[in-house]
Amino acid sequence: MTQLLRTQNDFLACLLDEDAPLPFGWDARQASGMAVYRNAYRTRLIDVLRDTFERTARLVGDDAFVQAATHHLITYPPTNWTIDLAGEEFPHTCAQLFANDPDVGEVAWLEWQMHCAFTAADGEPLTLADFAAETADFDAEQWDELRFELMPGTALRPITYDLVTLWEALADPLLASPVEKLLEPKWVLLWREGEQPTFGLVSETEGLALAGLQQGGTFGKVCAALMNHFKTDDAAAKAGAMLLNWLELGMVRRIHSSRQSTSKDQL
Repeated sequence: MTQLLRTQNDFLACLLDEDAPLPFGWDARQASGMAVYRNAYRTRLIDVLRDTFERTARLVGDDAFVQAATHHLITYPPTNWTIDLAGEEFPHTCAQLFANDPDVGEVAWLEWQMHCAFTAADGEPLTLADFAAETADFDAEQWDELRFELMPGTALRPITYDLVTLWEALADPLLASPVEKLLEPKWVLLWREGEQPTFGLVSETEGLALAGLQQGGTFGKVCAALMNHFKTDDAAAKAGAMLLNWLELGMVRRIHSSRQSTSKDQL
C-alpha cells in the first residue's frame, strides 16, 4: 500500500469515527480541522436524511431524529456513489432504536420506498386488454403456472398502524399525529402511477398473495392459498377480483406461463 493510499484510508476512517487514530504525522491543528470537517460532513448527511424522512422526523421530533440519524451514519456510513442512497438502511435503524414504537419504523420504511419508487426504472404496464388477449387461449395448466412480473418500484409489507391516516396527518406540521393501531392485520402496498408513487392498505390475504407473486410464485399457488380461507367458488372469485385490481392499478409489467413468456414489453 502506498503512503498516499494509507493516508487516504486513515483520513476516511477518522472522518467516520472520531475514535479512530489520526493519519500519521498529523498535529493538533490538523486534528482540530478534522473535527470541524467531520461535524460539517455529518450535518450535511443528517440534512439529507431529514429531507428523505421528513415525516419520520416530524413523528419522533427533531432531537430524537438527529440522534437516530447520527447513530445510523456511524453504523452504516455511506458507501454508494450517490448521496441519495444514504438512507438505505435507515428504516432498519428506526425499527431497532424505536422498538417500542413500531409506527416509526413503518413510516420510515414507507418514506424510503416512496423515495425508491420515484427513481425506479420506467416500465409500461400490461393493460387489461393486453392481458385478456395474451391469456385468451390459456388452458388450466397455463393458468396454474402463470407468473407475474410487477412494475419497478412496487413494494409491500405487513403493518400494524393506519399509515394512510398517519401519513396525511404528518404532512402538516400544525396537525396532531394520531397513532392508531389497526383493528386487524393489513399490508401497505406501494406502486407508481406514472411518475408519482402512491400507496394504500390491502387485506392480509391480498398482501400475502402479492408477496408470493413478487417472489416468483404462481397464480395457481395463490388460488390454492386462498382456498385455505374461502370456499372454492369464493376463492376463485377473490383471486379474479385481486387480479383485476392489480391490472387496473397498472402494477403488472409482464406475465409468463408454461407455453407463453412474452408480453407487450417483449414484442
